[in-house]
Amino acid sequence: MLNIALGPLPMLDEDLSKLIPALLPRLWRFALRLTANRHDAEDLVQRACVRALERPHQLQDGTSPLSWLFSIMYSVWISEVRARKVRTANAADYQDEFFDNLPDPKASDPENELLHRQIIAAVSALPDAQRVVMLLVAVEGLSYREAAQALDIPIGTVMSRLARARLTLGELFTISRPQRQSKGEIRP
Repeated sequence: MLNIALGPLPMLDEDLSKLIPALLPRLWRFALRLTANRHDAEDLVQRACVRALERPHQLQDGTSPLSWLFSIMYSVWISEVRARKVRTANAADYQDEFFDNLPDPKASDPENELLHRQIIAAVSALPDAQRVVMLLVAVEGLSYREAAQALDIPIGTVMSRLARARLTLGELFTISRPQRQSKGEIRP
């Protein structure tokens, strides 16, 4: 059985090709949230895996293969976004909104499903920089250092973006509690 501790290990070409299949669910999840489109996510995962397999020598000692793959994926996605802006400044991209509106036959609790969709929408509405950090740290479980390495930014920037993202999400989902009524006070 392949050890999927995902910690820093020296990586051989054949080790990487054996490790990638185990990482695909996490890569797919990150790509789907990054792109917000199933087709783009599939392409992004494929392109990132191909690039990693073509360049295994770029994985540095002390770097987690997972965070390295996230870094490749993020870099490929940023390049794609820039290329799209150049190619089609005003073209409308295909959206999977129709499929998102169909009920999930496996959904057992409509309230939880609604809350789940609201959380995904709230995270998707975050600015890109905050959203990506939130996905890497809170969803994918990367440490601040691994996220900083994956995005090639200082660790303090990761912490700052994550704090702002959490604050924004917290404000969206804070339930206001009724204030206590003191003796003799009449409520409207």
